[in-house]
Amino acid sequence: MLDRDLAELYGVKSIRLREQVKRNMERFPSDFMFQLDENEIAFMVSQNAIPSKQHLGGSYPYVFTEQGVSMLSAILRSEVAVNDR
Repeated sequence: MLDRDLAELYGVKSIRLREQVKRNMERFPSDFMFQLDENEIAFMVSQNAIPSKQHLGGSYPYVFTEQGVSMLSAILRSEVAVNDR
């Protein structure tokens, strides 16, 4: 799942979610999360998976696997994330 979708799900701003991830990078190995690059974003736009690059909020989004989503709920403090634990 994309970071912006998870931010919406957990009721936090995308920038705050990315901030918490950066502060806890050791908890997110490559099989938990990765960051899209320019080519992958261009491919998503060309396949109409997203309407435009601006739809991502101006930064390269993080993509989380199932394990990454679980770890994310452990580091976020929103009410939804706390209840998801």
